[in-house]
Amino acid sequence: MSKEEKKQRQQHKEKIKQEKAFAKAESKQEKAAAKAESKQEKQAVKEQSRQQKAASKELEKQEKQQRKAEDNKRRHTDIKWDRLDNTAHLFPVIAGEAMSNVYRIAVTLKEEVQPEYLQQALDIVLPKFPGFNLRLRQGIFWYYFEENGKSAPRVQEERHFPCRFIRQNKNHSYLFRVTYYKCRINLEVFHVLTDGMGGINFLKELTYQYLRLVHPELREKLGDKLSSDTSMNREDSFLKNYKHSYAKGYKTKKAYLIKGEKLRTDEFGVIHGFVKIPALKGVCHKYGVSINEYLVAAFAYSVYREYLHGMPDKRPIRVAVPVNLRPYFNSITTKNFFTVVSAEFEPVEDSYTFEEVLKITTESLHQQINKEHLEELFSYNVSNEKLLVARAVPLFLKNIAMRYVYTSAALANTSTVTNIGNVKVEEDYQPYIKMFYAFLAMSKGQNIKGTICSYQDTLAFTFSSVLKDTSLQRGFFRKLSEDGLNVEIESNGVYYE
Repeated sequence: MSKEEKKQRQQHKEKIKQEKAFAKAESKQEKAAAKAESKQEKQAVKEQSRQQKAASKELEKQEKQQRKAEDNKRRHTDIKWDRLDNTAHLFPVIAGEAMSNVYRIAVTLKEEVQPEYLQQALDIVLPKFPGFNLRLRQGIFWYYFEENGKSAPRVQEERHFPCRFIRQNKNHSYLFRVTYYKCRINLEVFHVLTDGMGGINFLKELTYQYLRLVHPELREKLGDKLSSDTSMNREDSFLKNYKHSYAKGYKTKKAYLIKGEKLRTDEFGVIHGFVKIPALKGVCHKYGVSINEYLVAAFAYSVYREYLHGMPDKRPIRVAVPVNLRPYFNSITTKNFFTVVSAEFEPVEDSYTFEEVLKITTESLHQQINKEHLEELFSYNVSNEKLLVARAVPLFLKNIAMRYVYTSAALANTSTVTNIGNVKVEEDYQPYIKMFYAFLAMSKGQNIKGTICSYQDTLAFTFSSVLKDTSLQRGFFRKLSEDGLNVEIESNGVYYE
């Protein structure tokens, strides 16, 4: 190979080397440019995301400020408040975990409850009920109600024992709860809001709304308004109807109290007995008494037989019987409007028959359940409330006095038997509803209570109890069976050996 050829070959190699170096440099520049561009894009995306987050945060802040401003405006301008009725003043004073002052009214449907529709029904109905859309406030001299306005409490499947204390701070500040279990809708109400009649009022409308959501054909036929016979009246009928300066009409002598080993902490026993009303009316007709008088007497007689074993006792068996005052004073209020009388039986001798106990307790009720005496009972309480001296006393001192008065009155009764009455529903909803029933929480000295509630041709007598012993319940239903009544028993399964 000549020198010239070698030189050309070397130049060619140099040229190839230069081209490779140039290509490598160009590739490196392209990668650097691409990397820079990618970095810029990432930074741009990051900056855009940051700006979006900042805008979203600012919007959320503005919305929060707007809601706060609206809440403040509502609080200072549109918010409504209301006084507690005469009976309601007591409940916040004595209520707590051990004595919740919560009652339950429940409806059993003929189909399983669909919780999402039940929640929708509650969301729709609650704003229409000013008597339930409330929270409790504490003033210097009295408790008072304030319009709540928060979203409705959450409907939940029942997982706990009934009639637990309602903690407002865990319940959107509301004084009631709604739960469900299979085919049953439960309404539990803190008694400060209303009595059983007001509770039935709300539960019926909640059930109607639920059924209209589940069955659109009902909605198309009936519309979506509250029933025309549903009262929204919130007058304080105690204040409207009381008379001045009556003497105290309540018994204060201590009664026989039912005691025994209690169920485990937080357990709550419920036993229902269902009887047909036509057969029950036949038994009551034979005895010449009303259904209420017969059942109250059977309760007192069962205490006498199962706990006193037919022996005398210095203390009377006294059954507190709440009386709905609305029929006596032409009231349709949805606030509390009831007073309490007592069916009293003093076992001064041995071996009273049921007929004798029935006669004694019925006469006791007849003497008390008349308009004049009922007026005396609640007028005494209202007169005390209206005393100027009492009104000027700070709330914490009132609370001490009310607790003392309540304890004296509570220990003067063996138990309570209350009658919710016959629940009537509109004809179009009847095919979907099986039964209503109700029961009460325990109170001081009263470890077992009875509640009467009926629907169509069936009556439910429900025992609520915190005692392991069920001899009173057995004795009561045994007495009904001895009188020829067929009793179907249901329990919440608490009782065990």
